[in-house]
Amino acid sequence: MLQALGLGPAEEAIYTALLARPTASAQDLARHTGLEKAETTRILLDLATRGLVAVATEAGSGAPDSADCGAGRQPARYRLTPPSVALAPLLVEQRNALHRAETAFSMLTEQYRSTAAHSAGSVVEVVVGVEQVAHRFHQLQRGAQRELLVFLVGAPIAVPREEADMSENSALDRGVDFRVVAAKDYLDGHEVARDVRAAMMAGLELRLVDSLPLKMVVSDRERAMVPLDMADSGGEPSAIVVHRSGLLTALVHLFEKEWAQARPLYNTTTGVRAEATADQQPTEGELEVLALLLAGISDRRAASQLGLSIRTVERRTRRLMDLAGADSRLQLGWHAARAGWL
Repeated sequence: MLQALGLGPAEEAIYTALLARPTASAQDLARHTGLEKAETTRILLDLATRGLVAVATEAGSGAPDSADCGAGRQPARYRLTPPSVALAPLLVEQRNALHRAETAFSMLTEQYRSTAAHSAGSVVEVVVGVEQVAHRFHQLQRGAQRELLVFLVGAPIAVPREEADMSENSALDRGVDFRVVAAKDYLDGHEVARDVRAAMMAGLELRLVDSLPLKMVVSDRERAMVPLDMADSGGEPSAIVVHRSGLLTALVHLFEKEWAQARPLYNTTTGVRAEATADQQPTEGELEVLALLLAGISDRRAASQLGLSIRTVERRTRRLMDLAGADSRLQLGWHAARAGWL
């Protein structure tokens, strides 16, 4: 835990052992941690120099922990300096270091882009082989900070579904906006439908179409990955990674076009169902949210009762307000009563 603040494993062991007692000598701490007494003494002196530890008592004079206890000296006892005081500078230092690293990352990225912009070959990167394709796929998903746009078509080839699900869960946990358009046959199979339902409850937005022209993932609208025909690479899985360019803009435009025409999917008590294209009535899941909201229950509590994420509750509430043409939840309640939604 404290290694993130610059303490080594042995230092952390001494620090946490001292945390559990008011004061302790080097011999006490060595016995508790299993470290040598000489090493424990050295670590304590170093921690004291850094202001993390203070000498609590020290009879006589001379260096702490003198072995001359028989001459009347008692081993020095140490206590922690209050962590809120001692560790705060370390935390600030680590934050500043992270900020410097982020700044350097941005500068290097922009420098690379400006250099790569002069080379047409840098716009498209060809990746061949199962391991390389899987590696680049995970890079795109795990590196996304704002948005992921995905086309799902057919069975996975280079990246097993369970590995894709792990990257997907990681992105959702980071709060990445995750939108997926899937071909209608993608949900065939109980395992897939179950995993999709769990992802939707975590915040993934999914829509369904009859067919899609390609499989694709777009990360932060800065990079995209599109599989190639295996026949083009001698039977091995292959893909192209597209960097910022007119081609990437076209892929994003294609996604938005398919998204606008696709049918939204929603969770029900029996599984995942597609919403009819012409249906402007609330879905079953949206009505469940509406009933709780009109009862005065907060979004967070509604999410807990329905087993949904807060983002899903907010998204369903937003769509209800769009259907009702309401600017407030009060107007939404009035429209719901007038339209006979509940």
